[in-house]
Parts: sequence; structure tokens; C-alpha cells
Amino acid sequence: MIPTPGPRRRRTRHLGAVAAALTLTVSAAATASAAPAAGTADLREVMFVGNNWEGTADVIKGSGDFAKIGRVNVVPDKAQRMAEINADPIKWIAFMTIRNSVGEGHDQFVDDMYSTPDGSAMVVSRPSFADVVSINLTTGAINWRFPVSGFRADHMAVSPDGKRVAVSASTGNTVHVLDIVTGKQVGSFKTGDKPHENIFTRDGKYIWNMAIGDVNTQSDAPWLDWTKGDRKITIADANTFQQVKVIDMRDRLNAIGLNDYSDAVRPAAFSPDETKLYFQVSFFNGFFEYDIATDRITRTKTLPKSPGVSDDRTTFVNDSRHHGLTMKPDGTKLCIAGTMDDYATVVDRATLQEGPLVPVSKPYWSTVSGDGKSCVVSESGADQVTVIDFATGKKTLSVPVGDHPQRVRVAQVPAGWTGTSAR
Repeated sequence: MIPTPGPRRRRTRHLGAVAAALTLTVSAAATASAAPAAGTADLREVMFVGNNWEGTADVIKGSGDFAKIGRVNVVPDKAQRMAEINADPIKWIAFMTIRNSVGEGHDQFVDDMYSTPDGSAMVVSRPSFADVVSINLTTGAINWRFPVSGFRADHMAVSPDGKRVAVSASTGNTVHVLDIVTGKQVGSFKTGDKPHENIFTRDGKYIWNMAIGDVNTQSDAPWLDWTKGDRKITIADANTFQQVKVIDMRDRLNAIGLNDYSDAVRPAAFSPDETKLYFQVSFFNGFFEYDIATDRITRTKTLPKSPGVSDDRTTFVNDSRHHGLTMKPDGTKLCIAGTMDDYATVVDRATLQEGPLVPVSKPYWSTVSGDGKSCVVSESGADQVTVIDFATGKKTLSVPVGDHPQRVRVAQVPAGWTGTSAR
């Protein structure tokens, strides 16, 4: 039985037993969607690419030549949503705040996407509209809409059986868990400030959430780190939605002398044997290895700085020096997106030696291809996705997509699908 956690600081000293209990639950495929359900042989594997500033999602092949298949309009109800926002002063202020802060002067219409198990719909979190919607992949119509708490929706995750989707309500400090077919909430839990990435464990029993705090303020100097908010990993029971464990990386970083490093955990990936967590933090050009059972950071990897990139933290987009990390399915390689440094690189997990620095423009995410052979990086600065071979660490091709691609997810659509009837 997992004990109920105590006060936050005291809790960080007594995690050994809980960590051991949870070690076997971590998903090694955090960036992939749930596997197709039985009896779905008429589906084809694809990748969804969310064009955040454009309000579309491009659908490309999941491997091979990664050719474009079709496109989905993820804001078919834009006129209705904008009318609601313009009629409500509070909603309007929140909408404009997103545009002028984390949106970099743009509206954020698609953060994350997954397919339903039968491939009939795309489920999308829409930050500027503070909601999650299910879009029919045949008609382009909205099946259901779920408004999140607060004013912004963020990262999502799908349960291993494909039946539930968890979404971060970033200003509500809440994770909502929804039935992926009906959109009905089945539960929720509270998190730290500004919940970000979610990961279901492989057995579906737990949800890991990473809260990153306030990334759009200018108080970026190390001595002002305390102003960024309550940043922590919250692990919740996926059935009762009770908090079962909290990990504050501040103490773990301090223990290895990295007091000036941020403890805001950004993208993360777990090893196939479910003993290690690899994660990025705000402002850092590199990543960490965390041993779950012993509850300590075991290795630090600093990646090269690109010439001409300022060390001024206030110049980093939403505090993310590097943002995007995924792991090859066999656990031998990591693929890192160096957002501000304009490169992506494959890192050998055993030695932590990086491979070639592949030039890419403002990469914002990395995902494993459907066949597990490649890393697919979203180039938000060049409006394309770039494919990097895990074996060689070299670029193989790029595919043009829409305006400001961010999240990329493996998904399923009906065989023969080429787009929605509503374009």
C-alpha cells in the first residue's frame, strides 16, 4: 500500500519505499499514444503535428517517407468561441494575456493531440480556448467539448487502454481526467503551479504530472527562483485521483551542488526498465538522470551551447533553453531538442555522449517515429518537422507543416483517410 504523503518538505525525505513501489509503473513510451485496441486492423499509423499558431493539425505518415496525408482544422468553432470571449471581460483578459505572454504575440490553438482507440476522432487541447475537444476525423465536426478549470489547457496524456485522457489546466493547477469517447470527467487532482506534462504509468494505475511554475515572468535570475512558484512532480492514483507522492527536485539538485539550477521539470522520458527518469529543466542546456528507487539525481549532462546564443535567461522562450526529450524504444538513445540553441541531437544513454548537432530552427518537441527507428523533431521556427535517424544521429528528411508546429504524437486514423470533409 502506498502511504499518504505528509507535509511537502518532510515528504521529500521519506520517498525510498514509495519510489520502489512506483518504479515498475513508469511508462517507457511517454511520447506515444495508446496502442490500437483489438480489432482495429483497418487503422493506419500516423503522426499528428499540432500547428499551434495556425489552429490546424497536419497528419503525416508515422514512418518511411513521413509524407503528408491530410489536415484537420482544430478550431472549427472559432467564431463561436471568440464571440464568447469578446462578451466576457475576464475571458478576454485571459485570452489576451496568453497571446502576449506564452503565445509570443500569437494565439495558441493546439497544444496536444491524441487519437481515440478506434481512430475516428482527434482529441485536442486548445490553450487559448481553455478547453479540450474531440473532432470527428470524417466530418471535421466537434463531438464534444470540455472547458478546463482556469483559463488555459496544456499537455495531455492517454491511458494505456486508450479510454481516458488527462489534461493539464495550467492556470487552474489541476489535471482533469476525461473519458476519451464522451468527454465526461471521471476525476481530477490538484498539482503544483502551472501543471505541464502528464504521463500515465504502463499499468494505468498512476499519473505523473510535472508542474513548471511561472515561465512567462522576467524574474529569471537564480536568486529570484523562488518567485517562479511551487514546482513539483505530483503522482496521483489514476483510479481514486488521490495524491500518493510528491517529488521536489529542488532538494535533489541542491544535494549535488546545483543550487542555481531551476527545479522546473520540463519534458521527461523513462527508461524501458522503469528505473530512471530523464528530464530537462528551465534555463539549462542539457538534462538529468534521476534514479527512482534511490530518489536521487545520478548523472548530469550539459550539452553544447550554440555560438551567438545569449546566456541572458530573460531571452529564453518561456524559460526553455532546451525543450523536447524522447527515448528510443530499446533505451539505448535519447533525442534532445535544443530549443534556443537551434539544434537537435541523439545522445548515447550509456555514455551520455552526444552525436552530430543537427541544425534545426527553434525545435520544440521530439517524438519517436512509429517504427522506433527515428526521432521526429518539430521545428517551430521553420514550420516543418525533421526526421533524425537514431542509428547515425543524422538528419534524413524534413516535411513542411503549418504555422509553429509544437507537439507531435503517434496516432491512428482509418485506413485510406486523407482528411476531413470540412476543410
